[in-house]
Amino acid sequence: MSGPAQLRHGGDLIAAVLAKWNIPCVFTLCGGHISPILVGAKDAGLQIIDCRDEKNAVFAADALARVTGLPGVAAVTAGPGVTNAITALKNAQLAQSPLVLFGGATATVLKGRGALQDIDQIELVQGAVKWHAKVSTVKQLGPMVQRALEEATGGVPGPVFLEVPVDVLYPEKIVKDWYLKESGVENAKSLGQKAIGLYLKGHLYRQFHAPHLDLAGAMPELPKLRPVLSDGLEQAVKLLRKAERPALVIGSQTMVNCKEAAPLARAIESMGIPVWLGGMSRGLLGKDSALQFRHARGKALKDADVVVVCGFPFDFRLKYGLGIGRKAKVIAANLSSRELKKNRTPQVALQMHAGDFLVRLAEKVSPQPKWKSFIDACREREQARDAEIRSKANAAGPLVDPLHFFLRLEEKLADDSMLVVDGGDFVATAAYILKPRGPLSWLDPGVFGTLGVGGGFAVGAAAARPKSEVWIIYGDGSSAYSLAEFDTFARHGMAPIAVIGTDASWGQIARDQVTILGSDVGTALRRTAYHEVAQGYGGVGLLLDDPAKTDEVIDQAKALSRQGKPVCINVHLRKTDFREGSISI
Repeated sequence: MSGPAQLRHGGDLIAAVLAKWNIPCVFTLCGGHISPILVGAKDAGLQIIDCRDEKNAVFAADALARVTGLPGVAAVTAGPGVTNAITALKNAQLAQSPLVLFGGATATVLKGRGALQDIDQIELVQGAVKWHAKVSTVKQLGPMVQRALEEATGGVPGPVFLEVPVDVLYPEKIVKDWYLKESGVENAKSLGQKAIGLYLKGHLYRQFHAPHLDLAGAMPELPKLRPVLSDGLEQAVKLLRKAERPALVIGSQTMVNCKEAAPLARAIESMGIPVWLGGMSRGLLGKDSALQFRHARGKALKDADVVVVCGFPFDFRLKYGLGIGRKAKVIAANLSSRELKKNRTPQVALQMHAGDFLVRLAEKVSPQPKWKSFIDACREREQARDAEIRSKANAAGPLVDPLHFFLRLEEKLADDSMLVVDGGDFVATAAYILKPRGPLSWLDPGVFGTLGVGGGFAVGAAAARPKSEVWIIYGDGSSAYSLAEFDTFARHGMAPIAVIGTDASWGQIARDQVTILGSDVGTALRRTAYHEVAQGYGGVGLLLDDPAKTDEVIDQAKALSRQGKPVCINVHLRKTDFREGSISI
């Protein structure tokens, strides 16, 4: 990428830094406050992808960051544009995704005076980002953007927010005309009006011509991780060599800022330790690794004598640390000092990038014959659970059995498939069956459990890998959050396939609410024609309500996607008891 031939406005300054970082695109929903950012970025060779909701623009930036290892970038207009983005910002913060959000703002001289869409945006976003700043002069733009990108990717990655007022973005002459018009001092006669005019001219000069300030001297340095102590690595090696039943748990943080996953995957395979992958690490070892297990993790972690936890906090997913046997020795690597010891203190704790730790560990750890019986036990449980799931699938009967549908979809996913999951019961069922084909090919919201990520994540995934087969697995409840992004798919030549599991219910909630409280209040939906809604937005809609046509409809959707058409399959589900007692709170 190369920047514009000349700097015309603040948007060009922002674009020059983004191009230097090889940022491929900016996700947005347009607004007058941020127009120069979009124009400058487009002229610098970045793709501008405009979504139908600000939160989906931020979700898209989050997804691109996860898939490419580059920080995602989004720009939203002032006021409601920023407030609409907060859920997606918080989701990125808890998922530790590096992204930069540019938020438009009213002119600096009008701040706090009741201008259109003028609110205290910093107060609202500061709890959802790892760093935030306001730009007040044009000369600050370049250094501030550079710092924002560094903050997003440094230490524990996460979202950052940069507020950019309109009068540091637009050309000086335009801003001057605005100032004079808004203040009414074009033809000042009174002393008061003349004084205001002088003040505005001085303010304008400072904005556009103030000497550059070295921001590094005005801001605290980026936090630096402590160097890894060699004795910590050696302790981990000794524990694993003594282990009879080692287990490895890998979480999303292991994959942050990851541009090349193959060396990490080779390192993990070389150690010969049974592995459970979570979040963005799903797919790291491909579809059929002999060491990768998806079921019965709880039983294995209770039986294990040494457990290595990488980039995975001791949160509810590990039963706050109690999911690991009390007598087991725990080795943990995490970028966050807080997550490293939260709820359970490991015997060996290394504050470092978990992926780097695994590569270094693999240099000193190799498969041990004594581990075979434990691995065989894990494999036996894995095969038994897979067989149980297959036995519960039923192709016969009215409507479509979700287990049968996913077993058929699993057989038909392309090798380059990317899976975006957005929902409760239907998505959780999919997770038992669908196998990500490769690294960085599974996108779920993360620990925040946010519904509504599907459309935005799919936009980001399609932008990052335009030639891949992108699937969105939606619940019928969650689909309504972002089904309008079919319009974005159609306008930008994206062709994901959305599968909506329609059971006319917020199923994951209804299951236990009805059982425990005896009422389905608030959980009932209709069998809405979601495929027709998607078609109205520019996609192709397919209805699947006959299980005998499952293969035919999946094949049709794949063919349409290859032709560049976004597709929505509305799958009418029959009720099942597969996930009874699975409410998440």
